[in-house]
Amino acid sequence: MVELLEGLASTRAIRRYTNEPVAEADLAAIMWHASRAPSGSNRQPFRFIVLRDTETARAVKSLLGTSFRAGWAAKQATDGYSEGSGAIASTPKSRMAATMQHYVDHLEDVPVVVLACLRRYRPAAPEEGASVYPACQNLLLAARALGYGGALTMWHHAVDAELRELLHIPGDVALSACITLGRPAGKHGPVRRRRLDELVYEDGWLQPAAWAQDPPGTQFTQAGPPGSPTIAP
Repeated sequence: MVELLEGLASTRAIRRYTNEPVAEADLAAIMWHASRAPSGSNRQPFRFIVLRDTETARAVKSLLGTSFRAGWAAKQATDGYSEGSGAIASTPKSRMAATMQHYVDHLEDVPVVVLACLRRYRPAAPEEGASVYPACQNLLLAARALGYGGALTMWHHAVDAELRELLHIPGDVALSACITLGRPAGKHGPVRRRRLDELVYEDGWLQPAAWAQDPPGTQFTQAGPPGSPTIAP
């Protein structure tokens, strides 16, 4: 088991999985911890559709695979993943592109797909995500604690209508996220992010918070501003 703060600092998006199934006892524990998440007025409007290896699940994964590959192809072209440093196989940009390509190419083989849904009780609103996304994060952290990994995506939106028909999802339910789960073919963190002083302000926009310092040895993403250190002193 992973300590809470260690889990928070090391849970990365996992996009490569072994073919090992997720044990039902572990899946139940993951979903139970997801269900403990807070929600607006404690209404608990989040719902999860879990897809493993039934005929229905395979049909959904096939549909999602087509959608994910189209989504990645568009993002790859728009964001220039094959340009600049992306043309060099050893760079973070190129490695990310390779990981994403593997992910979408093997979507049908993912052990578990979870559709995170929101059962609306009022008209759609920008703040409604606050009642479903904490549960998604709980799900990912619980998976990390039990030795699994996952990735939250939104590329299911391109086949929203088809998913609703296949899974009999009513119109007042939003398909808020698609989460893939499985045993990592690689490993978790520590994750690399931007420096804390670039992300946290005090008393106003861009106002420095002197206390917002990264722990010694923190490793930073190379996606940060030019000249940023790669490791905290």
